Amino acid sequence: MKAFIHIIIFALFVALSVQAKEPIDALIDSLSIVNTHQEKAELSARIAKQLKDTDWDRSVNYLNISIEEALKSKNNDKLLAEVYTNASAIYSSKEVLDVTLEYYLKAYELYKKLNDKDQQSIIENNFAIVYARLNNPEKALFYFNKVYNYQLEKNDSLRIAQILNNMGTICLKNSPDSALYYYRSGLKFANTINNSILNTYLTTNIARAWNDIPNSDSATFYFYRAIDLASELSNNSVKSFVYDAYSNFCLENKNYSNAIEYALKTRKLNESNKYSFAQKSAVETLYKAYINEGNYKSATEYFEEYNEIRDSLNVEEKAVNVERLRLQQEFKSQAKIQELEADKKQIKNVLIVSCLVVIILVLLLVLIRYKNRIAKSKLTQALLEAREQELQNNLESKNKVLIAKAMTEMHRTDIINNILEDLRTIKFKAVKKETQSAIDIILQRLQRDLNTDTWQEFEVSFENVHQSFYNNLQLNHPDLTPKDKRLCALLYMNLSSKEISQITGQSFKSVENARVRLRKKLDITNTNSGLSEYLNSLNHE
Repeated sequence: MKAFIHIIIFALFVALSVQAKEPIDALIDSLSIVNTHQEKAELSARIAKQLKDTDWDRSVNYLNISIEEALKSKNNDKLLAEVYTNASAIYSSKEVLDVTLEYYLKAYELYKKLNDKDQQSIIENNFAIVYARLNNPEKALFYFNKVYNYQLEKNDSLRIAQILNNMGTICLKNSPDSALYYYRSGLKFANTINNSILNTYLTTNIARAWNDIPNSDSATFYFYRAIDLASELSNNSVKSFVYDAYSNFCLENKNYSNAIEYALKTRKLNESNKYSFAQKSAVETLYKAYINEGNYKSATEYFEEYNEIRDSLNVEEKAVNVERLRLQQEFKSQAKIQELEADKKQIKNVLIVSCLVVIILVLLLVLIRYKNRIAKSKLTQALLEAREQELQNNLESKNKVLIAKAMTEMHRTDIINNILEDLRTIKFKAVKKETQSAIDIILQRLQRDLNTDTWQEFEVSFENVHQSFYNNLQLNHPDLTPKDKRLCALLYMNLSSKEISQITGQSFKSVENARVRLRKKLDITNTNSGLSEYLNSLNHE
């Protein structure tokens, strides 16, 4: 898995530029201004990309709009391919790799149709990275090899060196000989363009490959070269990569003093990002090296830090607890051995110390159980809160449906009234009695539709959703009129006077006056309670 993480890190490093984020509200406002399908598709894609980390549901919505608009833009395969590529990038950021591959494949087929080899090569490179993340080295190498051959044709030494580095990293675990071949070939191309950072990466990877073959002398030689190259760089991430690789090499070859020295350097370079994989690796090397040196006190200190980092990275807690107990017990046992060597005759002291150790272990076990109990309690609380939020969301959804239905019915009533008014005007101007009779029939039919009691239907639906509210309202205030109850229902849904005015067709001032009268009837005129607040409290009685 580490090999594939290195590929992702390296891919991020070689990116040429990162677009600055645009204000999302401005982008959404712009969407209502643009006219063409292409503009809407491109703008929706940018909005989806902006929202992917803050509002995933809206991001997917705008992504679908982008695809729909691109499909409407006929004979524009390039636009559709770009939209599919954008969709792949968004799903890739969420680790939904199956969907990522599906969109990349759609984009790839379109670029093949357009005979755009540059874009085909970019998609093939993305295929390789995704397959690497899916732990499928065979397919990853297949696509990296296609990109490599294409870049050979273009004679792009930088891209060739980068691809060979990735191919080597994929082979490193299972085939170090192949990895060494790719790394050394990549270094030859990197030397032609004098890219110091790329040279440092490749030199370090060559050293790692020699160590896996194994050939410690060659590995040491290339590690020294990589360290010299890194010392000339100002890029801390590259230095950290080199020092971490070398400290692991020293630990593996039992050179504990050098392992500690370079692990400390790695740790210092990552001080600003304590909870990172690089910091975890450095601290892990430190505590293991100190164990092998017999310095259990330092080993315990660094394992505590290692444990904290692992917890932050969601590493399994059970393994961490076992390792922590083992280190602490070894440290205490070592202290007791030293005491026994200093005064072997003090058997009484040995017994006391042994009892203390047992007590401490019991306390530790109790503490662990207590922490697990707290964690379980927090999880239960979180589940309850999530359930409550789900119920609230369902209630809000039903309220929105009720409001939408009321608005729709009001709009329908307005339309029918307008039609009635027009028909009466036409009837007045009509000369023939037959025409007037026909219009009368239509007027009667429309009048029957208009007489449908919209508010009665709304109140029936509302009462089904909020049965306890209506029951408590009737129990506490039996003298309320149907109009009062209707206003109470709308206020209970936290609607403003303006929104109520739009739904009921009343003027804003009429709604405000109705609110004042309702406060008097509810007997809350001289209190600090708002109408919506008071009405919501009835639902909890």
